[in-house]
Amino acid sequence: MNTNAAKSFRDLIVWQKAHAFVLEVYRISENFPASERYGITSQLRRAAVSIAANIVEGFRKRGQADKLRYFNIAQGSADECLYFLILVHDLKFTETIQLQQQLDEVSRLLQAYMSAFEK
Repeated sequence: MNTNAAKSFRDLIVWQKAHAFVLEVYRISENFPASERYGITSQLRRAAVSIAANIVEGFRKRGQADKLRYFNIAQGSADECLYFLILVHDLKFTETIQLQQQLDEVSRLLQAYMSAFEK
């Protein structure tokens, strides 16, 4: 993977997929119970946005250690999202299998992107 080819974070496939994931999280969470507006809805949305936002921040950092730190934070947010998707499914708010698959793709791409910097 040529990590120098991207001129903007928008050029990164991992960011594009993470952003699409955020949009889908917002779409499905609109239908969560109103009582969860400041609970699961807010937490899931925040964690989803954090994935894409930390990819953006990491992209801009110059040093390898700084880049990897932000990408690792994005990984943590992805794991947090996975838990919330499991919880939302178990609470029967909505089906989350497709979202979990989207998230898995983002996580795999993020790991590949990080591995390119570690070499």
